[in-house]
Amino acid sequence: MDKQYTPPDIWTHDAESGGKWASINRPVSGATHEKALPLGKHPLQLYSMGTPNGQKITIMLEELLALGKDAEYDAHMIKIGEGDQFSSGFVALNPNSKIPVLVDHSYDEALPIFESASILVYLAEKFDVLLPKEIVKRTHVMNWLLWLHGSAPYLGGGFGHFYSYAPERYEYPINRFTMEIKRQLDVLDKQLADNEFLAGDELSIADIATWPWYGNLVLGNLYDAKDFLQVDDYKHVQRWAKAMLTRPSVQRGRIVNRNWGEAWEQLENRHNAEDIDNVLKLQPA
Repeated sequence: MDKQYTPPDIWTHDAESGGKWASINRPVSGATHEKALPLGKHPLQLYSMGTPNGQKITIMLEELLALGKDAEYDAHMIKIGEGDQFSSGFVALNPNSKIPVLVDHSYDEALPIFESASILVYLAEKFDVLLPKEIVKRTHVMNWLLWLHGSAPYLGGGFGHFYSYAPERYEYPINRFTMEIKRQLDVLDKQLADNEFLAGDELSIADIATWPWYGNLVLGNLYDAKDFLQVDDYKHVQRWAKAMLTRPSVQRGRIVNRNWGEAWEQLENRHNAEDIDNVLKLQPA
C-alpha cells in the first residue's frame, strides 16, 4: 500500500471521506426529517428498494402469489441514496433505518417486521409454505437462511463496498474480502453439487434469501465482477442461479422498487400484478 493509516486516539466522523454513501451514513440512529410513509390498499405494505435485500421480499411475495396465497401487497420505494430511510415514518417502523420493512395491517394493530430473514420466516409461517414444519427439514432450511444472513454482509458491505463503492480501490481490503467471497461461493458450490436447492430437493426461503446476492453475483448482475471472481468456475451455483431465474416469481420480484437498469427492469412502486405485467412487456423478445 502507498500509505499507512494511523488511527487517532479518538475517532471522529468525517462525512467527506466515505465515498458514494458518505452523505447518508452516520454514527447515530434516529430520524433526520419528518415525513409520513405512503399507505396502499392491501394488508401487506412493503417499504423497500430493489437491492439484494429488498429483492428477497418481493421475490417471496411473488412466489406466494404464484402459489395461490392471499399475499397481495403494495411496495413503496425507499430511496436510500436520498435518505428516505431516515424519515420519521420509516424510523418508527425500523429504528435501525434499513430496508426492507414489511407492515401487516391484518391485525387490530399494524405489525412492522424488519430484517429480511425475519420477514421471510414471518411470511413462510403466516402462509404455511417454503419452511417445513418437520424439525429436521426445517433446521436444514434455517441453517442456510442464517448462513446467508451472516455471509451477505461480507459480499455487500465488504467486497461490494471496497470493489465498487469506496472512493479509492485499496489492495488489502479487496484481497481480504475477495478471498472470503470465493470461499463462500465454494461452500455454495459444494452444497449444490448434491442438492437441487440449498436445503435439499425443495425450494425454500433459504433459496429466496440467497439468490438476490449470490445468484445475481454469478450471473453478472452485481458489482460487474464476473471475470474478477471467476464465477464460471462455480458450475453448481451457476446451474442453481439460472434455474432460479426461470421462476416467474424471481423475474417479477427482482424488478420491484427499482429505478435503474433496462426499462423492463424498473418498477418504482407496485400496487397490483398489472404493474409488473406492464413493465415486463417492455422486455425484448
